[in-house]
Amino acid sequence: MLVLTRKAGEGIIIGDDVKITIIEVKGGGIRIGIDAPRDMKVHRQEVYDKIKQENQEATQWDIVDLNALSTMMSTGRKKS
Repeated sequence: MLVLTRKAGEGIIIGDDVKITIIEVKGGGIRIGIDAPRDMKVHRQEVYDKIKQENQEATQWDIVDLNALSTMMSTGRKKS
């Protein structure tokens, strides 16, 4: 891990197209600005972790659910 010390108004560059600027240091918090291409996903860590967890859960399935889905598709009916 690279650890840097920056003051308000200073920044760092990641690659050729991501710029992170320290906006404000106040109390126990730091406000940062991120300038990145629109197609690049930027998330807070806790949001990223939640997305990752939900994606993992979405890949899990139960054979009972699979059988019910198979039955519904073969009969063309919705389960009541």
